Amino acid sequence: MPTPTTELDPALLEKLLPPYRVILHNDDVNTMDHVVKALRRSVPSLTAEEATAIMLEAHHHGRAVVIECPKEAAEHYRARLESFGLTATIEPAGSNG
Repeated sequence: MPTPTTELDPALLEKLLPPYRVILHNDDVNTMDHVVKALRRSVPSLTAEEATAIMLEAHHHGRAVVIECPKEAAEHYRARLESFGLTATIEPAGSNG
């Protein structure tokens, strides 16, 4: 008897759990080093290089996308970033912000 598969249809998954972006906003309070450390601790999947690139994007352009994920996870990451004194928001991934 064949083993049943548990593959999810990507279109259905996106409809059920639409992606959200976590946005980091630049501020004049936190040091660049603190922001990189906070990004790495808040979103453990980020490498040091990715966290640095996100910090620089926010620094030079006012905002940067940290991660794209389902809304509940995005809310969690936003709260973690805010716990380090950073300004972060979430938005639906389909918007241009």
